[in-house]
Amino acid sequence: MIMALNRKLKMGMVGGGPGAFIGEVHRKAAVMDGQIELTAGAFDINPRKSKQMGRQLFLNPKRVYRNYHEMIERELKLAKDERIDFVSVTTPNNWHFPIARDFLKAGFNVMCEKPMTFTVKEARQLRKIVKNSRKVFALMHNYTGYPMVKLARDIVGNGEIGRIRKVIVQYPQGWLSSALEKTGQQQAAWRTDPKQSGASGCIGDIGTHAENLAEYITALKMTHICADLTTFVKGRKLEDDGNCLIRYNNGAKGVLHSSQVSIGEENGLAIWIYGDRKGLEWHQENPNYLYVKEPDGPVQTWCRGNDYVAEKSPAAGRATRLPSGHPEAFFEAMANVYHNFADTIRARMTRKKPDKLALDFPTVDDGLRGMLFIDTFLTSAKSKQKWTKMKK
Repeated sequence: MIMALNRKLKMGMVGGGPGAFIGEVHRKAAVMDGQIELTAGAFDINPRKSKQMGRQLFLNPKRVYRNYHEMIERELKLAKDERIDFVSVTTPNNWHFPIARDFLKAGFNVMCEKPMTFTVKEARQLRKIVKNSRKVFALMHNYTGYPMVKLARDIVGNGEIGRIRKVIVQYPQGWLSSALEKTGQQQAAWRTDPKQSGASGCIGDIGTHAENLAEYITALKMTHICADLTTFVKGRKLEDDGNCLIRYNNGAKGVLHSSQVSIGEENGLAIWIYGDRKGLEWHQENPNYLYVKEPDGPVQTWCRGNDYVAEKSPAAGRATRLPSGHPEAFFEAMANVYHNFADTIRARMTRKKPDKLALDFPTVDDGLRGMLFIDTFLTSAKSKQKWTKMKK
């Protein structure tokens, strides 16, 4: 029997307390399409701050919890239509795995920030847990939600640029060019703390976005890495700059660099893909345009919001909210990931087959790829060998 679900999905959140950046972005993006409502949360490791955040969000005090264990226990006591349908994990990295694991085992769907886990071992365990739970798990690589990224992926997938030869992807920032973590700045403090961030700083934080973007658009897999890591800021415990050469599984070659000490750079994620017929170029800071390059013609500029984009890429059309000339960017891209995630949950709850386009969001497999990338990058940087093979 096919059931109806005539209500919004109920969202819970762990993390995203006072002063948090990404948790607030998640909250705004999740509700953008009117299909999700924030219902409950354990917003901070400090119970007082969690309650404070609940008051700021005008939540029912009974649904604002001291910790995520209490949240699971008390949500399970509610009727099915009253309890949360999924949880968003927006904590520092060291908490991702235990929180996602425990909610999945309790029967809840999970949206998780990246990097997915603290170690490769945890990532492999989580993949097994997701499979056994039969719940929906999404990883928030929000840049895959941009319409023109989806267009680029479909142009590549249609074979229009030919066989890929070269992939260049970068992610420079400059905000950590000084010891900002020593000033008490919350975002800098946990990202440079190995106990919270993990074995990697810059590569784990933004290098994984570059890795994911390259593999998402090209559908290629990195096989070998030759890496170099540097900690430029004196006294910093994790690297703040990383560069690597890459080999892909079709024989293509790549260059990836990410940096958080590139003074003057804000959020310069960008990618160049070169096939044997055409090339593609996309910039996150100017995301509504995709540049297509031909050997004997002018550069084409594809503009988000036009009918020709949707005709070429139904996924890009689905991810577009506004007509051309009305910029869509960071919030909308994250909202697109939530939109597909929510539609997939809704289909599962009503015993329907999810729409193919709705299944277009990063999964636990992408999370494992990210952790393997970090692990290989760190291994390569420490090795005297030129190339380090990525594990599967």
